[in-house]
Amino acid sequence: MNIYLDKVSIEKKKILYKLLQYSLFEESLYDGNEMNNNGEFNYKDFDNYFLEDSKYVFFIKEQVTNKLLGFVMFSKYFNEHIIEEIMVIPKYRKRNIGKQTAFKCFDMFKGIWKVSPSLGSKLAYKFWEKVIDEYTNNKNEYINGTFIFNNK
Repeated sequence: MNIYLDKVSIEKKKILYKLLQYSLFEESLYDGNEMNNNGEFNYKDFDNYFLEDSKYVFFIKEQVTNKLLGFVMFSKYFNEHIIEEIMVIPKYRKRNIGKQTAFKCFDMFKGIWKVSPSLGSKLAYKFWEKVIDEYTNNKNEYINGTFIFNNK
């Protein structure tokens, strides 16, 4: 299954928010994030993804059908790029969609990339270790819970 990244417009912000809530629910098993009294998980910087030029958010879509498969959020600070969130709908996991998404993000910008897998999630760690090792040909570091590499 081939994918493409579709920049999330302000008009599609509510769809992204719903998907992000699902992702935060999954991560709460590991990171201790608590749901508030409105039945939502807080995400402090969500609105900034639509206000700041240094933040990027894309829907992950299937190339042929245009089907929504998930999303990715990342930030750029000077010469560093940080994957903040990535989520593939469970039905479509194990089909290299996450890997394709990561590679497309990494190829968008050259420089230093940092990826911190969900705290406490062995699955997230194994996913990122495999993807980043393949992308960098094992030329990366893992320091204090963060994968770091330079793709200049």
